[in-house]
Amino acid sequence: MPEADPRPDAEIERILVVVAHPDDIDFGGAGTVALWTKAGIEVQYCIVTDGQAGGFEPDRDRAEIPAVRRAEQTAAAQHVGVRDLHFLGYQDGSVEPTAELVRDISQVIRKVRPQRLLTQSPERSWHRLQVSHPDHMAAAEATVRAFYPAAGNPYAYPDLTEEAWEVGELWMMDHPVANHYVDITDTFDQKLAALMSHTSQHRDPDGLRTGIRRNFAAVATAAGYPANHYAEAFTVVRL
Repeated sequence: MPEADPRPDAEIERILVVVAHPDDIDFGGAGTVALWTKAGIEVQYCIVTDGQAGGFEPDRDRAEIPAVRRAEQTAAAQHVGVRDLHFLGYQDGSVEPTAELVRDISQVIRKVRPQRLLTQSPERSWHRLQVSHPDHMAAAEATVRAFYPAAGNPYAYPDLTEEAWEVGELWMMDHPVANHYVDITDTFDQKLAALMSHTSQHRDPDGLRTGIRRNFAAVATAAGYPANHYAEAFTVVRL
């Protein structure tokens, strides 16, 4: 894994986040997103599925779930300063890195024209298997393929009318090997608020808060930050 060499945030105007499910970004990177938006960077979300297979309400009409989860993600995004969301509407539990999905993600990249792309990891983490949901890996693989070469290749997907756009910088969450950490102590409460917006997904909200505090405090310790700090971990790759 190469050393991280992210561009200074002051050089970044727009960032696109691509994840498999509603709430994925809030677990993995919402604290960092809040820092970016506070710095004046425009951040947009692209959510591949509507999370149709999520939740813990057996009596609820499952046909309602896509609308519920889109509304929850929209509310969560507002807690960290994100207003623009792109929902691709793929089926939860069935994501594959198809040419169609690479095309759809490439189209969003070309519309948003970001200088930084944040997604999940296409590689399985055996130490934390729950972050390696098959949808996460498939959405991430499609995003990496869009990052290079599809979105920046004017001859890829010639049916798209949007001009080709090369992002240049890829960030991945929950990758087996992290090479970059962000101190989110100042935005940790915003991250929690975003996570708590996904009310349909939490059987034990208090337990979730406790676990999130513990987990991201441990990341801060691993990164060498002082006690009582929180951090998020990433793998950064530049073209």
